Amino acid sequence: MTTAGAQVSTETAQTGRAGAFRSRDFRLYQTARMLVILGAEAQSVAVAWQVYQITHSALSLGYTGLALFLPGLFFMLPAGHVADRYDKRGVILVCYSVQAIATTALLWIALHPVHSIAPIYAVLFVVGTGRCFSGPAASAMLPALVPKDDFVNAVTWGASIYQTANAVGPMFGGLLFTLTFAALGRWRGAPVVYTFTLMMLGGFLALVAGIRPKPAVGEKKAFDAKTVLAGLKYVARTRLLLGSISLDLFAVLLGGAVALMPIFAHDVLHAGPKGLGLLRAMPSLGALAVSLTLVFRPIRRRAGKTMLVCVGIFGAATVLFGLSRSLWLSMLALLLVGASDMVSVVIRSSVLQLATPPEMRGRVSAVNWLFIGASNEFGEFESGVTAHWWGAVTAVVVGGLGSLLVTLGSAFAFPALRHADELTTESLRAAEELEAGAEPVG
Repeated sequence: MTTAGAQVSTETAQTGRAGAFRSRDFRLYQTARMLVILGAEAQSVAVAWQVYQITHSALSLGYTGLALFLPGLFFMLPAGHVADRYDKRGVILVCYSVQAIATTALLWIALHPVHSIAPIYAVLFVVGTGRCFSGPAASAMLPALVPKDDFVNAVTWGASIYQTANAVGPMFGGLLFTLTFAALGRWRGAPVVYTFTLMMLGGFLALVAGIRPKPAVGEKKAFDAKTVLAGLKYVARTRLLLGSISLDLFAVLLGGAVALMPIFAHDVLHAGPKGLGLLRAMPSLGALAVSLTLVFRPIRRRAGKTMLVCVGIFGAATVLFGLSRSLWLSMLALLLVGASDMVSVVIRSSVLQLATPPEMRGRVSAVNWLFIGASNEFGEFESGVTAHWWGAVTAVVVGGLGSLLVTLGSAFAFPALRHADELTTESLRAAEELEAGAEPVG
């Protein structure tokens, strides 16, 4: 190869690694996401610590996840239709404006200390409602921000940015909460964190307002039961989508330990709010390291098998976290949890968009968000309930073992997932057709 040819090849590779950033709208949106996730994660630390300080109850912590999950159960399918029918950017702006109002309410509650957590649950329900409508709209808008060839790169960079904010947000929230807690007293840590969250929300709204995504092409369906349920029916008959989404649902539902971290930080590891911030940051740091690796070494082959292996590692690392009595070993286990989960996230997100027609992306994304909400927020409720029954340590260990069993079951139940190779529309369609052709034989 000539020197000029080598230079062109190198420049092409470098452009490919950051190809999504050639889009102005993608740059604006990812900057906005960074800000809003920083604020949301810092806020989650303050809420969790505040609830536990009031109640000292694992079940109460679990109910915070339930309050965030319930709106998705009620509204997620209509939210998908809204994402397909209306301007996605406008939907996102409205939803995050509502979340800013909710954070203002949390700030007021923190400044006027109460001994009932019912108002906090009510505000979290409003936050969950905003997420319910913004999630499908944001997911479906991403393909409109970048050229088709840069989509998987955009998913990977988006995951990297998400995990960066996820790592820094809890750590920053924990440190901010600790410093103001020590300086100003028991009830003064949370207001500072909520003020920070409001600042981040303001930056997000300003940046998203400047985005000009490509207009959606396709017929806008009327609002009725048929169109609302179309996404659910599409996922049910597309085995590759059903397998990837349900694997994440049940593995994280059983293996999620985030809701119990205040208990581990306070009662098991005796590390206080600073330790809570560190524990909350570890999964995101592991995920960030993997997502940055995937930018330079993207998944090219055996995507389905890779996803199954990594979900198995997720379950094993969750068991390790539950058994650990050392802060450093617990942090290492959570690092592995985040790293393995990140691979699953990138593969599932790519499959979701590449295996779905553009006119269905909002509704299919809504189904995905419903499943993800179940695995995250409802998973927190499940963790709180099982911890209330068995204790936090047993709940986490049993959940991790359950994740391992789910992974094994999914490998046999969804051949299309095992056969998924390259993350391209053609390859994913071939894996789906292979399973469909094999079904009559079985």
